[in-house]
Amino acid sequence: MTSNFDPGPQIAQIGAISLGTPDLEKSLTFFRDLLGMEVVERTGGVVYLRGYMELVHHSLILFENPTPVVDSYSLRVQRREDVERFHSKLLQQEIEVLELPSGRETGRGEAIRFIWPGAGHPIELFYDITKPAAPAELRSKLPSNSSKRRGLGVRRIDHFNVQCEPQQVRPAEQWLRETLGFKRREFIRIPESDTLLASWMSVTPQVHDIALVANPNEKPGQLHHVAFNLENFSDLLTAADILKDHDVQFDVGPGKHGIGQALYLYVRDPGSGHRIELYAGGYLIFDPDWEAIEWTPASVRDGLTFYGDSLAEWDAENDPMAPTTDAAPLHSELRSAPVPL
Repeated sequence: MTSNFDPGPQIAQIGAISLGTPDLEKSLTFFRDLLGMEVVERTGGVVYLRGYMELVHHSLILFENPTPVVDSYSLRVQRREDVERFHSKLLQQEIEVLELPSGRETGRGEAIRFIWPGAGHPIELFYDITKPAAPAELRSKLPSNSSKRRGLGVRRIDHFNVQCEPQQVRPAEQWLRETLGFKRREFIRIPESDTLLASWMSVTPQVHDIALVANPNEKPGQLHHVAFNLENFSDLLTAADILKDHDVQFDVGPGKHGIGQALYLYVRDPGSGHRIELYAGGYLIFDPDWEAIEWTPASVRDGLTFYGDSLAEWDAENDPMAPTTDAAPLHSELRSAPVPL
């Protein structure tokens, strides 16, 4: 044993998602007023929000855009120096990297941006982020909360579910595991051909911080959904009642996943059409020798919908669970979001 062991650069957790919306005010009403997220800052056509248990500046960025796009998925690293160390690691793999100065995204320090090899998604890595206090009228008496619980009580961002071309699932998943250190927790495989259809991966005790799934239309860089965490099953069922009463579009749910064992409800942001999952419960993984759980096409119905909606609804001609967001031209150009400076 040595006292100077260095595990190399590491990812700590998912950070935020940046979503373009054609109707910013309608999206803001959904996330702020219905889901109860706090608006931390607004600059023109860009709004930064967080859940009531998130102390950092933001986990969601909404920006005005003619079409619904995902500009970035950000991940926070373990140490400040890990941003530079990942930068060097990516350059060694001949991956194009864009350096983003401190403050380019409000509240956040220096970051790097690149395209996830094989998957086609724009990833940003950062460490420094401010932790502003909520306004006095919103401040919670609990110091572990950033604000009072309001609306449906979104606590925090939970995970990203993204898609890529079927033939790229295995190499893209392998890259995320080998380069960024994600661990495979559960997966779907066709045994006869050893085809990997989906993988649920995490760097935290959650079953998944990121899920990567084969796109049925063989498209790269597709968002399936971003999930936000509620405290318990009861909160999710209450959310279903309230959102239905406000004419928010439901896709699937409420129901329970076998994979992850959480209660789910998939709805659409009325301003953009981005799919949002409300997610409660689930199990945590603490075993250092965890063996990934395998699902096959024969068993996966229980994995996707352990109870609730029939999987037949997912396979309908007008699939309610089809990806909501195409890859944006922003991706290949590696540009930052069109945020006013």
